[in-house]
Amino acid sequence: MPAAADPTPLIIGLVSISDRASRGVYDDLGIPALEAWFGTALASPWTTVTRLIPDERAQIEATLIELVDDAHCDLVLTTGGTGPAPRDVTPEATLAVAAREMPGFGEQMRQIGLRFVPTAILSRQIAVIRGRALIINLPGQPKSIRETLEGLKDADGRSLVPGIFAAVPYCIDLLGGPRIETHEAVVKAFRPKQK
Repeated sequence: MPAAADPTPLIIGLVSISDRASRGVYDDLGIPALEAWFGTALASPWTTVTRLIPDERAQIEATLIELVDDAHCDLVLTTGGTGPAPRDVTPEATLAVAAREMPGFGEQMRQIGLRFVPTAILSRQIAVIRGRALIINLPGQPKSIRETLEGLKDADGRSLVPGIFAAVPYCIDLLGGPRIETHEAVVKAFRPKQK
């Protein structure tokens, strides 16, 4: 019998990192894509705290610290700034504020990306723990964000490659955060069977 849903909402920090979007040169697509995805994927209560900032390492570090330490986010997702270009400093900023790295997330994100483009190997996406929060660097394009979170499915909706979000609810459990329930048609949360 599944546990009752935790009424405590999951607090999700969403950070879009882009010089041009932060200056208003074009509209940010990352945060709206993430909020839309959570609207379809989560069956338990959630809320977001959003930030749109430039590719400046000090500002990225300060934003991540603020979202975890002051806004008490349980989960922080960033988009943008994970490539090899000189201004792509999101992974360095993320590691600088971390207590522990979670390398499996980055490995799986690259595996998913490689199903579509060979340049996915250039991605430096990572995940870390700070305090009781999980911070994950996602790709910047809405289609890639969805594929990374959900994974790859065949024409009948069966999972071919698991998305990273399948592991997030259990990770948040282990960190002492609120219980996350998902809509299984979008992404099935994995938790070990109770003995």
